[in-house]
Amino acid sequence: MKVVAFKRELQGTGASRRLRKAGQTPGIIYGGTASPVAISLDHNALYHALKKEVFHASILDLELDGVVEKVLLRDFQVHAYKQLVLHADFQRVDANHKIHVKVPLHFMNADISPAVKLNSAVISHVMVDLEVSCLPAQLPEFIVADLAHLNAGESLHVKDIVLPEGVTAIVHGENPTVAIATIPAGATSAEAAAEVAPTAKPAEKK
Repeated sequence: MKVVAFKRELQGTGASRRLRKAGQTPGIIYGGTASPVAISLDHNALYHALKKEVFHASILDLELDGVVEKVLLRDFQVHAYKQLVLHADFQRVDANHKIHVKVPLHFMNADISPAVKLNSAVISHVMVDLEVSCLPAQLPEFIVADLAHLNAGESLHVKDIVLPEGVTAIVHGENPTVAIATIPAGATSAEAAAEVAPTAKPAEKK
């Protein structure tokens, strides 16, 4: 995705407030060998871009004064109750150096898993994204968490996820849980119901 930015000469609370009234959002680009640069961005374009998942977990082309840099969105602040983006931080990336990024998890095949299909279990997502390390060119837009073989009472862990080539998970703990399949209280599995179902008695002869 492409982001168009403009150099911001004036800084401080008052200058930022005037920018926002003019439909601009203050921001900054940092990292790499170059010095940090204060920027401004079109608020509406940024607001709508932030609604897209890909904007948060992909390498962006940021154009500044006709020069395009590869960056990652690292942070942003929004107003407590207004639809207003207050600030955005972008980090330069080097094609030859690995980056650490949180990538969204896409949970697939829950409906065909034994947990749901046979036991009517509820799948709880313990994690919604996964922090990974990889080169910028290898950064995936999302990572698939396949639930096809998950049974009731079981959990899916980070080590169960197949990562794209060149991508390594950064975990805190030995093998964190990603999702859990639990049977709601009072529910009965299809197998258990079949076992306890009464056998029909033959009709009595008159």
